[in-house]
Amino acid sequence: MSRLGSATPPVELSKKKAVARLEEAQQRLLKLRLELGGQIGGKKIGPPLCVVFEGWDASGKGGAIKRLASPLDPRHVRVSQFAAPTYDEKRHHFLWRFWPKLPGWGGMAVFDRSWYGRVLVERVEGFATKEQWQRAFQEIVEFERTLTAEGMIMVKFWMHVSPEEQLRRFEDRANDPLRAWKLTEEDWRNRKKRDAYEKAVEEMLKRTDHERAPWHIIAGDNKHYARLAVVETVCERIEEALKKAS
Repeated sequence: MSRLGSATPPVELSKKKAVARLEEAQQRLLKLRLELGGQIGGKKIGPPLCVVFEGWDASGKGGAIKRLASPLDPRHVRVSQFAAPTYDEKRHHFLWRFWPKLPGWGGMAVFDRSWYGRVLVERVEGFATKEQWQRAFQEIVEFERTLTAEGMIMVKFWMHVSPEEQLRRFEDRANDPLRAWKLTEEDWRNRKKRDAYEKAVEEMLKRTDHERAPWHIIAGDNKHYARLAVVETVCERIEEALKKAS
């Protein structure tokens, strides 16, 4: 059975209602972020928060990240984007390049792509050997368990869109002079390999979903719903962690 499920949101939500709920969720997030940072409340810093985004090309990661970070003081959140590893980064274990970007206590980081590249693009495109990407599942889970055992709140999102909606967004970008730069030949090549990527995604979700850092699959065909779902989910995870710590 597919873990991805449908990319259609489970509830119908008008743009007006989604925007109103999003504004409420952003204010809720702002308060929680200030509590974690020790700026309000008991002045005691809370656990680090790391939000990880993966998903299809044109799945809305950028828009969701913008809505997540925009209500926060830029000094209180760091957004990091990860592309293909550099020559120097390839000389190290694949997890090495992510350590410097991880948040410390009282901090928050948002990752646009992450260590899951090893079991997704590196697997499908042949940049990692079969032995390397198969071993990576356990390495990733152990890595996340180490971080969360120290107190980190880790929220992982897979932004899911249907092939039809992805094509529509590709074409919209191609026809918009101010957004055409977002669309590359690589995006079109990846789309042709969607079946192979979907197989890799399904295995990733199955083998790296664990209690300390579960996957949250966001039905992203409706951008307004997806953005709201992301912010509300982050708020819920922070509140759960604070409740357990109290």
